[in-house]
Amino acid sequence: MLNWFADLVSWKLFHLTAGTRLGEAVHFFVYDTLKIFIMLSLIIFVVAIIRSFFPPEKTRKILSYRRQYFGNIVAALLGIVTPFCSCSAIPVFIGFIEAGVPLGVTFSFLISSPMVNEVALVMLFGMFGVKVAAIYMVTGLLVAIVGGLVIGKLGLEHLVEGYVYEVKMGDVEVPELTWNQRIRDAYRYVLQILRKVWPYVLAGIAIGGFIHGYVPQDSLVKYAGRQNPFAVPIAVAFGVPLYSNAAGTVPIVAALREKGMAMGTVLAFMMAVTALSLPEMIILRNVLKPKLIGVFVGIMTVAIILVGYIFNWIIPI
Repeated sequence: MLNWFADLVSWKLFHLTAGTRLGEAVHFFVYDTLKIFIMLSLIIFVVAIIRSFFPPEKTRKILSYRRQYFGNIVAALLGIVTPFCSCSAIPVFIGFIEAGVPLGVTFSFLISSPMVNEVALVMLFGMFGVKVAAIYMVTGLLVAIVGGLVIGKLGLEHLVEGYVYEVKMGDVEVPELTWNQRIRDAYRYVLQILRKVWPYVLAGIAIGGFIHGYVPQDSLVKYAGRQNPFAVPIAVAFGVPLYSNAAGTVPIVAALREKGMAMGTVLAFMMAVTALSLPEMIILRNVLKPKLIGVFVGIMTVAIILVGYIFNWIIPI
């Protein structure tokens, strides 16, 4: 059905020719736009229902009873179903520290939540299938767990801004929602997410369409293929300062993969964009001293590069 509509728009409405660069780019844009928005709407609704059982206050209470190792695992898993973005970094971080959550456990949550989120997983599933989406989720969780454990073992609590330990947020009573309320809130959440990500989705698909139609496959394989030993760190270096999110990155990643970029390089690029975005680091500066931010970025960069190399070795190009 979606392919039929993309054919109708590309070949009948715009009178483009199949096989031409412009025709293939437009077809890619129409087809992937429809597929991504339909999948986002359906699956984000389901995820929103699940999230209604884990509001931030309940998440804070759950993690306050956990310590390192097991706490890092729980924190990383909760990051998947708990809302977190750059704008909420400060209150979430302060709330966890004030509740007695260890610093390393807190970082496992802060890594997992933006990187292994429902938008990323839905779009990866739609573009690459369940295998790649599962690989991304598992490796993202491992990066979050290991990264949090390393930060916890380094004893860097003194590198958190002093005022964080002095803030008293207090306990908030979490009302029990009815199913009607959960469904209504999930519908609103779908609209909220779509309003926020649609420009990134369209921009990402447009860039992906250009790559699909115009960028020669040989050039990408030459510079970003498995035979280039520096492809993964270069991809991570490009991803760290990129101001985007999963919604805008996955269509680009899909087009790069289609042109021959190795899977590990693709995953490393996406992880760098979603977990180490420059805007998030700027906001976290309000609660973390520069040295701790540097340690965090360094640990994450090394971990993501290792993930890229491992999967370039495991998954055939």
